[in-house]
This record gives sequence, C-alpha cells and structure tokens, in this order.
Amino acid sequence: MPSTPVALVTGASRGIGRRTALALAGAGYDVAFTARTVEEGDGRIPARQEGDAIAVPGSLSTTRAEIEALGGRALPVRMDLLDLASVRSAADTVHREWGRIDLLVNNAVAHIAGNHARFLDLDPEVAARTITGNYLHQIALLQAVIPRMLEQGGGTIVNLCSGSATTDPPAPPGEGGWGVAYSASKAAFGRLAGAVNAEYLSKGIRAFNLDPGFVITEAGAARGGTATIAGKGFDPTPEEAPAAAIVWLASSPGAGALLGKVIWTPKLVREQGLL
Repeated sequence: MPSTPVALVTGASRGIGRRTALALAGAGYDVAFTARTVEEGDGRIPARQEGDAIAVPGSLSTTRAEIEALGGRALPVRMDLLDLASVRSAADTVHREWGRIDLLVNNAVAHIAGNHARFLDLDPEVAARTITGNYLHQIALLQAVIPRMLEQGGGTIVNLCSGSATTDPPAPPGEGGWGVAYSASKAAFGRLAGAVNAEYLSKGIRAFNLDPGFVITEAGAARGGTATIAGKGFDPTPEEAPAAAIVWLASSPGAGALLGKVIWTPKLVREQGLL
C-alpha cells in the first residue's frame, strides 16, 4: 500500500460529501471526489414538488480549493448518477490518475423532481429514474471499483444509507414525511453492503452501511420542509458527524464489529467521542 491512501467520495460539492472529503484530507488521504456542478454558482437542484430549479452553493472547484488549502491532494471528477457512462468513467479516471482506491464513500443521491410526491401523484417514471440513480447505477460504480480493490488486496466501502428506508414516514410528504420513490430507492441501496460483504469480506473488502441521521444539508434547506420533519421528533445531526464517523470506520481496528449492521451516526459519534 502506498504511504498515502486514496479515497473516492461521491456527491462532494456540498453537504455530507463535502464535509467527508475535507475530513479525509485532514486525516491524510488523497481525495478524489465527484459532483455534477463544476463551477461555483452553477449548482441547481429540482424543487421538492413542481417548480423551477433551486440554486445551491458548492462545486467541484470549491471543494478542490478547500482540500488543497488543508495541504491535501485533490482530484475533482464530474459525475451524474443518472448518466451510467459518467459513473463508470469516474472510477476509471481515479484509477488512471492515482492507480488505486482504498476507500469508496457512496454519498451521492440522484436529484429528481417529483420523487417526494404524494402516493397518488407519483409518476412511475420518476420512481424508475430514482431507482436507477440511487440503486442501479450505484451497483455499476461498485462493479467498477471492487475488481481493482481485489487486485490491490482489499479496501473499504461506506454506503450512506437512509432512515427513510426502514422507518415509516410519520406524516405525508410535505407535512413531516418523505416520498416513497426516494425511500424505496434507498431501501434497495441499503442491501448492497451486505451483498459485498457476503462475497468479498474474506478477500479484504469491507462494506459498511452508515445512516447519517437527520442532516440538514444546503440542498435540504433550500428545498424546504426540514423544519416540519424536525417538528415530528427528528433531531438534526451536524454535517461533521457522518464525516467523522466515516474517518473512524476507515481507520479504526474496532470498526469490523459493526459490519452487517446499520450504523447510527449520532450513537457512534457519541460512543467514540468523535466530535
């Protein structure tokens, strides 16, 4: 293994992904990272329901500058989870430029208008596209990374799962709940870590499911509705918490005891004193 390990973090222009990229750089990783937005000011996400796209901060260029300001090596890679060619190309780019991936953090989600629609308003095509981005193309990324991890003797994968996959919404979408298109896609995504461990744990690859908790990211705040969810009893978790948890999972000898479980970030951070 080289003296400096390599991490690939998806969806790192803002939110949990950006915090994770910075935390890994601070922990001594060379950090490759993906996002759709290349330059600051160009970021747009769809509204939770119908409406114009919403401007959001963050970009590959900004995250790169922040990593380099910490003294780290940064490799920005444009990737769109709804574009299969770009997903496969992202992994190829990191291997071509840096030769390996020791840690893969699957944080990115597909931003699709209407995937939090109420049940009778949900367009099945929207549900299909959400499954494609949040599940099927995540498989493709893992299929591009795992063979190289096997060649290098192992690696770690952290999948950012969601409580919405296992918890019934406490209210309809827009009133403190969430849409079934999104939660179903994350439920499918939540099965990938276990499948990877079943086949490759004995060959040195570990895959964790990390539930970040209720994190109010820039995208979530811009769309609105987070205050209503918080009002249903979901306590917000700071963005720094899942980032700290990921660094711990990648480096701690005790992390293996959490394989096969959905790791609740607030509990792990509290027990390990990570913040």
